[in-house]
Amino acid sequence: MCGRVTVRTSPEQIVTGLGLAGVRTAVQRPRFNLCPTQLMPVVTNDGARMLDAFRWGLIPGWAKDPSIGNKLINARGETVAEKPSFRSALKKRRCLVVVDGWYEWKQDTKPKTPFHFHHKDGQLLALAGLWEEWTAPDTGEVLNTCTIITTGPNALMAPIHDRMPVILAPEAQELWLRPEPQDAAVLLPLLVPFAEDSLAAYEVSRVVNSPANDTPECVERVAA
Repeated sequence: MCGRVTVRTSPEQIVTGLGLAGVRTAVQRPRFNLCPTQLMPVVTNDGARMLDAFRWGLIPGWAKDPSIGNKLINARGETVAEKPSFRSALKKRRCLVVVDGWYEWKQDTKPKTPFHFHHKDGQLLALAGLWEEWTAPDTGEVLNTCTIITTGPNALMAPIHDRMPVILAPEAQELWLRPEPQDAAVLLPLLVPFAEDSLAAYEVSRVVNSPANDTPECVERVAA
């Protein structure tokens, strides 16, 4: 799964890096340990490509209780077209979730050892995501929420964990963000592991284990 990310890149840098039209809503400060239920940067397919900020944890439009979003922070690429929580969004409401890295914990150590994964050249990572607009039935409050699609690991990821986020190259981003509905047969081939030679990883401090910690110390490299 993908349950923690970093977004240290400024909104202005994201707009420039992805060639967006501008900022609608932004995550206002650098995030060194961004967690589910918090706002994260997204680019949707609902018109002009603007940077926005949606709550992490998808709440389907039909849901009566928003707590379902706590369980839907990720969608498996292998089954995303079949699951009731995701299949409508896959067809109509796709987005890019924009990060500059993510954390994963090596499973065969006690305690588990955290690693930070990122583009080896420091580039932004555009993750394949889905989004929904949910209206609270009792208050009328409107929430925009999102989820990150995951796939199997590449060679870099495999020794650490058996899942990784789907990272979209520029040409795949164009197809993913097409505003018109798309058939799953067109989209599913995009949901594959990213080339391992474009990524890098290093061990970080266990300070990142606590969601309460959101400081530069979270991404500091642990000396070998």
